[in-house]
Amino acid sequence: MNRIIEPFRIKMVEPIRLTTRAERQQVLQDAHYNLFRVPADSIIIDLLTDSGTGAMSANQWAALMRGDESYAGSLSFQRFEAAVKEIFGFNHVIPTHQGRAAERILAATVCKPGNIVPNNTHFDTTRANIEAVGAVALDLPCPEARDLHKPHDFKGNMDVEALSQVLRRHSGNIPFVMVTVTNNGGGGQPVSMENIREVSHLCRTHGVPLYIDACRFAENAYFIRTRSSKYHDTPLIDIAREMFSYADGCTMSAKKDGMANIGGFLCSNDDTVAQHEEELLILTEGFPTYGGLAGRDLEAIAVGLYEALDLSYQRYRHASTGYLGQRIVELGVPILRPPGGHAIYIDAAAMLPHIPATQYPGQALAVALYLEGGVRTVEIGSVMFGRIDPTTGIETPGPNELVRLAIPRRTYTKSQIDYVIDVVADTARHKQSIRGVKIVEQPPALRHFSARFELV
Repeated sequence: MNRIIEPFRIKMVEPIRLTTRAERQQVLQDAHYNLFRVPADSIIIDLLTDSGTGAMSANQWAALMRGDESYAGSLSFQRFEAAVKEIFGFNHVIPTHQGRAAERILAATVCKPGNIVPNNTHFDTTRANIEAVGAVALDLPCPEARDLHKPHDFKGNMDVEALSQVLRRHSGNIPFVMVTVTNNGGGGQPVSMENIREVSHLCRTHGVPLYIDACRFAENAYFIRTRSSKYHDTPLIDIAREMFSYADGCTMSAKKDGMANIGGFLCSNDDTVAQHEEELLILTEGFPTYGGLAGRDLEAIAVGLYEALDLSYQRYRHASTGYLGQRIVELGVPILRPPGGHAIYIDAAAMLPHIPATQYPGQALAVALYLEGGVRTVEIGSVMFGRIDPTTGIETPGPNELVRLAIPRRTYTKSQIDYVIDVVADTARHKQSIRGVKIVEQPPALRHFSARFELV
């Protein structure tokens, strides 16, 4: 049977305020055409991000009541630490309030100005935290990732040959290598076990630590199970353990495959590095047994990590995302293929060829989707990844102009996804009338969060 069925019952509901087109037009003007500035009660379907926006399970809500809010030695931390160690296998577990805090602590601990940090693709906060300490965030996606429309089973892989060359030339200047699973900046595409193993071998040959950005580790494990014949009958937890066995540490946003609304952690096998990381943690996040989190949140994460590895949940998750992608393709709207695990990425440059990169076609399309039906998405293009030369002021566009439709976990039903498809269809019908945008105000870093735009 091919029909999608949600493997859960809805226990609590949250009302959605249905807005009119005129209301949404005013909201856009008030928000300066930046969807991060739009109030949540003006959104009908929110696909801005899958980070912290999902629904927790009854077991997670029950676990909240066990929250031990002791400042030091919290029992909730002990349960959290045990879950992380059982799944991820690292010696040291450092809780943080979310993933970017783990990235900041890691970068501040091991990076120096001028260092190079290779990754399959750095996402926004990872790149920003590395660059904030004066290091260079280097993307090394596999060659197959360059063709957005040609399917490939593991399009999130790192270019092993390119990494080998970088390590040979700069190994003394590389504090660590990172692999992001799944590759969010590259379309939510998975990384194969073979690729992780090859990257690990190269790193160990050159004496460079390997870290995994583990935000969507369970989705990546499911892709490996379904696309690598060797793992067809392997439990997801065992696939995850093997993935992490090739690494020396990881960063994690528990707001993704931790199935929680807040939280993250940083893991390491190096005693000295972990000690320095804990010192920074105490300085800015909190004591090492809470790390800026309430005990109840640690409990929710401890339960959620296992729930993310539930096979029936992952089957539903991937079927739902694939359904959205298939229906959008049937509309003639170009997407990055194959669909990722957590999101569909519309190729805005291909859909809106009349809008140049300098007028941010991804942002223009995201604005149009919201105006059409109150669906909030996010631009993954030149607004997010464009680079401005500080000397000339000339901007280099990002590698692609995409709009991400990120699906929150266990939150929307199939009929609500069908509504999104209708909004995409209606938007596509008048795509020639969509106007580009220009930036009129922006901060020096992570500008997509707070920039102000005007229509061109």
